[in-house]
Amino acid sequence: MPLVSFARHLADLASAAPAAIAVTDDRRSVDRRRLNREAAALADRLRGLGAGPGDFVTIALGNGIEFVEAFIACWMIGAIPQPVSSKLPDAELDAIVELAGSAVVVGRVHGGRPSLATWDGAAVDDDATLPDPSTYDDVVSPSWKAPTSGGSTGRPKLIVHGDPSLLDPDAEPILLIQRDGCLVMPGPMYHNGPLSWTLLSLLAGNHVVVTDRFDAARTLALLEEHRANMVYLVPTMMKRISRLPAEVRESADLWALQVVWHLAEPCPAWLKEEWIEWLGPKRIWELYAGTENQASTVIRGDQWLEHRGSVGRVSSGEMAVFDADGAALPPGEVGEIFMRRTPGLAPSYRYVGAEPRTIGDGWESLGDMGWMDADGFLYLADRKTDMILSGGANIYPAEIEAALNEHPAVLSAAVIGLPDDDLGNRVHAIVQTDPDAIDDGTTDADDLRNHLGDRLVRYKVPRSFEFVTEPLRDEAGKVRRSQLRADRVTPPPTSTPSQETQQ
Repeated sequence: MPLVSFARHLADLASAAPAAIAVTDDRRSVDRRRLNREAAALADRLRGLGAGPGDFVTIALGNGIEFVEAFIACWMIGAIPQPVSSKLPDAELDAIVELAGSAVVVGRVHGGRPSLATWDGAAVDDDATLPDPSTYDDVVSPSWKAPTSGGSTGRPKLIVHGDPSLLDPDAEPILLIQRDGCLVMPGPMYHNGPLSWTLLSLLAGNHVVVTDRFDAARTLALLEEHRANMVYLVPTMMKRISRLPAEVRESADLWALQVVWHLAEPCPAWLKEEWIEWLGPKRIWELYAGTENQASTVIRGDQWLEHRGSVGRVSSGEMAVFDADGAALPPGEVGEIFMRRTPGLAPSYRYVGAEPRTIGDGWESLGDMGWMDADGFLYLADRKTDMILSGGANIYPAEIEAALNEHPAVLSAAVIGLPDDDLGNRVHAIVQTDPDAIDDGTTDADDLRNHLGDRLVRYKVPRSFEFVTEPLRDEAGKVRRSQLRADRVTPPPTSTPSQETQQ
């Protein structure tokens, strides 16, 4: 069968089973017909604001039906959906919109671009007045998604997917997604993982259940209520579910659940073992990849038990471990992990606002260190860069440090990740400030939190602050974050405690 556009395929699914429930959120459920018609109404609005084929449309909506409709609406007019957090501070939103040259911003008012400040599909209560998606000219978005990421410089970049909004309706879905199943998605959909699982499940005819925020007990209740066969989690979520009272976990009827995907941050061995013991090894799956999608690894629970700590063998593309000189390393030796697409395939992405880190023959690095065993199983050792993985989110210190340095009492700042039982890492700020500002009470942790709250999305605001008087950077402006972290994870016996406050 020839390839069809995402928009046309969703319209075909709606024609085949119009009453099948497509998406459920915290407020309501919509069937396939209603979902497509509400999306078509939004597509009309976007077109009226000037969006068209190839344009970026920035989507600043929270988890819910309207977020999904915004993606479908973009596909209907050939635009490229570009999601961001609905809670993004204005300064961050401005930087992304400027970088993308967005034709329209959905979910926020933006002074320099056409905006649709709110969108509520449920408010269109006369179903007969909604446009019919089948009457639209069939167009294809040149890229089906363009999520954002911070960079080591603290500036955002777009990661524009290499594939257009086209699919083979007869091809088997990827990522173990079944046709006509049910996915529960408690993760924020502006992040690439939750976004991809949600939309690819929808395109496979699944019922997708999304939540505005993660709640451990409610996630189990939704899995049981909707007889979901798949759930997407990050280890932080897994930990919170594990900490529920035993009677809550054991009473959950999860007979339909076949696949638990976890990714986005390292999973502690003890936690993975708990889940394998609870649900069985063949239901626990882990994936390692970047948003760039050059290559990926996958491992199932029973394989993990034989290769403890591994993130799996390469399932798409190619991976290799190189030393600092770019030479391939043998099994067992730690080096930098490089990836590339299978030769002959088109690029999996392109950056807007950044350049990839590359070596010869098309190899690219995401900054991870690791090693492979003799069987080809990959193990992650540490991150080469200073990025912090906290609660499944990628957080870049330079961005937070730049915001801290805007405070008049801050002389310099360094941001690191410290071990945290719940989040994996907590964001910790070490701040060099004028001692008088601390002594007279004009600057404290709450003052800095308020300062950052106007500049950063909430999850980037440090959980703890430490005030020091000695310089944090050398004359060249460099800071050794890895040493700062090591000093605090295993402090020397003679160290003098510094002033630290934790939220």
